[in-house]
Amino acid sequence: MTESEEHHRLVVAGTGIAGLTAAIYAGRSNNDPLVLEGDEPGGQLTLTSEVENYPGFPEGISGPDLINEMKAQAEQFGAELRHGIVERVEDDERPFRVELTNGDALTCDAFIAASGASARTLGIPGEDDLMGYGVSTCATCDGAFFRGEDMLVVGGGDAACEEAHFLTKFADTVYLAHRREEFRAEDYWIEKVQEKVDEGEIEILRNTELLEIHGSAEAGVDHVTLAQNESGYPSENLDDAGTERVEMDVGAVFVAIGHTPNTGYLADTGVELDETGYIQTQGGKGGNQTATGVPGLFGAGDVVDYHYQQAVTAAGMGCKAAIDADGYLEDLVDAEASAESEAQAEADD
Repeated sequence: MTESEEHHRLVVAGTGIAGLTAAIYAGRSNNDPLVLEGDEPGGQLTLTSEVENYPGFPEGISGPDLINEMKAQAEQFGAELRHGIVERVEDDERPFRVELTNGDALTCDAFIAASGASARTLGIPGEDDLMGYGVSTCATCDGAFFRGEDMLVVGGGDAACEEAHFLTKFADTVYLAHRREEFRAEDYWIEKVQEKVDEGEIEILRNTELLEIHGSAEAGVDHVTLAQNESGYPSENLDDAGTERVEMDVGAVFVAIGHTPNTGYLADTGVELDETGYIQTQGGKGGNQTATGVPGLFGAGDVVDYHYQQAVTAAGMGCKAAIDADGYLEDLVDAEASAESEAQAEADD
C-alpha cells in the first residue's frame, strides 16, 4: 500500500441487486462500504422495463427504478457509490489491493464480489434497441408480459430448452430456434421440450438462425427475420442457394445462449472458479456460506449462482455476504487487538 492508495474497510464490486443489498447491510453494520459500479451499472435488471416478481411491489416497478431506490437506501446507511471497473485483486498480502481499469488502486480489509454475469447476446440488428421492449434474456422475469403472443426462443442448450418450456405457460406458440440439427441440452430437457412439441405448444426450428428483430420501443417486437439452411449455421452461408430467409410474426424474443460471469479480475487470486468462471463458495447450511477459498473475500449473486439468477435470490446472497464479511471484519479487529495487547505485555516485561 502506498500513501496515495486510499483504504476502505469493505469494498463491494457491483451495483446490481446482490451488490446493493450487501451495501445496505454492510452500511447498517457500520462497515462503510465502497461500492464500485463496474461497466454495467445496476446489472441486468436495468434491462427489464417492468419487474412484477420482486416482493413489496404489488403494482410492479421498473428495473432501473428498483436499482435507483436501492442505491438511495444504501447511501442512506453510509455506503459510498463510485464508478469503477475492477481490473484485478491482489490477495497475496493483507489488506487486499484492488486495481481499477482507470489506473487507480485502493486497499480493503474485506471484498465482496457481486459483479454478476452478463447475458450473451447475438449482436444482430434490433436486439439492443428492443432489449426490454419485447427482447429479453430472462423468460422467468419477462414471460408473463406477453401472454397469448407467439414467442421465439433462441438457443440450443439447457437454458434455451428450459425457457421455451417455461414460456408455454403464457405463449400461444413457442418457437425454439437452434442453428444446428442437434441440441446441446441434456436429455432431460430435450425430452421435456418434446412433450410440449407433441402437445402442440412448442415448434422446433432446427438449422435456423435469427438475423434481425423488427419493431419499436413504443409497440414492441413486431416480427423477425430468420435464416434456414438444412446444413446448419445458415448465417455463415447466406449466399448459399440452400439458405432461405423467412419473416415470422412474433410478439417477443428470448435470447438464451448463456451467460458469462464477470470474474476475470479474480483469475490470479486463490478464489476457486468453475470451468465456466463462476465463483465457488463454501455454501452449506451454517454461516459463512458466501466465503471463498480466500479468507476475507466473498461472492454473491449471479457471479456465483448460474441456476436461479433471480433478483430476489441475488438479494438474499448479498445479505449473506454482508453478514459473513461483518463476521470476518469483527474477527480481524479482535485479532489485531489481541496482537496489540500481547505486544504491549511483552514491552512491559
